[in-house]
Amino acid sequence: MPFVNIKITRDGATAEQKARLIQGVTELLRDVLGKNPATTVVVIEEVDPDNWGIGGETVTERRKRKA
Repeated sequence: MPFVNIKITRDGATAEQKARLIQGVTELLRDVLGKNPATTVVVIEEVDPDNWGIGGETVTERRKRKA
């Protein structure tokens, strides 16, 4: 039973986009590895941008700097 955990920042994806991710990952595992979609688990975790760091700074700060 495959288990896939996708982590994204909380501020970016719509419910429709997340549903497409779940469907797409499930299909990819079926097509590439022959895994049964009925037993494939996909979890999307949304992380607050203040709790996600890249290169020593939060995503919130990075985005402010790039704006």
